[in-house]
Amino acid sequence: MEDPSLQCQNCESHLKEQFEFCPNCGQKTNDELTISVLFYNTISNYFSFDARFLKSFIPLMIKPGYLARRFLQGKRLLYLHPAQMYLFISVVFFFLFSFTVRQQAETLNDELKKTFKNDNTIVLDSITKRRNDSISHVKDSLEKIKVRKALEKNKFLTGMDDKAIDSILASGNYKSSNVSFGFNEQEIDSLITANASDDEIYKFMGMEDDEGWFMRKMYAQVLKFYKARDGGNVLKAFYDTIPIALFFLLPIFALILKVFYYRKGRYAHHLVFSFYYFSYLFTVFSIIFGINMIWDIPDWIDWLVALSTFIYLFIALKRFYSQGWFLSFLKSSMVTFVFMAIVIPTAIIIIGLFAFMFY
Repeated sequence: MEDPSLQCQNCESHLKEQFEFCPNCGQKTNDELTISVLFYNTISNYFSFDARFLKSFIPLMIKPGYLARRFLQGKRLLYLHPAQMYLFISVVFFFLFSFTVRQQAETLNDELKKTFKNDNTIVLDSITKRRNDSISHVKDSLEKIKVRKALEKNKFLTGMDDKAIDSILASGNYKSSNVSFGFNEQEIDSLITANASDDEIYKFMGMEDDEGWFMRKMYAQVLKFYKARDGGNVLKAFYDTIPIALFFLLPIFALILKVFYYRKGRYAHHLVFSFYYFSYLFTVFSIIFGINMIWDIPDWIDWLVALSTFIYLFIALKRFYSQGWFLSFLKSSMVTFVFMAIVIPTAIIIIGLFAFMFY
């Protein structure tokens, strides 16, 4: 007979004295609120950080395709749900990644400020030294110095080496009055100094009266960037958009798998595989970012890690879809090519445009 003196604090159901958990709602009968209980419940509710995570983490790292296959076999409570694992690991990854974003944004701002400051100094010094030269020769030399300085200062953005920079300068393709922004910068500087309205400046930048919303917004953002020379905020906006983009990129990756394995189950099956694979990627990148915060990892290790992600995908596809080694290698190569050569570049362009338009 149930003891009426014992009652669940959550659902108020009557309990037997020997019960440790309520059979109706599952709450502990003696659930006193402490700091440890509060912390554990918060983590468990939002990130499912329990024994299932620890039980799922090792297979995720050393057994490619194992968790996805077990999930489809019905082992859905034994291991952490793929979406929950992806959510938790992605939160950790973007937390660590935020430190890198902040550092890169500060570096970019410093480089831009130095570039514009040095460019102005070079122009003034060159005019003083070469006042007896012909006007055309002075302009050409100054522009060449300006372009070289800008390219050398931003090697990390352009990916150019010294040989590529020399080639551009030697070819004369740099010669343009619109090297940086596509308009007469001295004229715009004068208008800004005179406190001219933005609408007036837009006209001098080349905006027509009948321009649509997109072009008007583009001109506004270009002027905003020109005034502030603040590339860091654009970079932050770009990185802030990545988590949102991944909610689209992950299903697209699953769709690519569906195309290459159209006879191997429903789309949901490929989505399960994608959740676990992206969880693995975020785990590896989190480890790399964490180590880089303490010790600068050599570039060859970064390339080795990138190669390991492809090998992991190759083995995971082999085990999950149960096809031969050669066919699995061929399909994993094609999946990687489509995703990295088509989907990712397209996403970067869209994200970059979105970041610039709304930073």
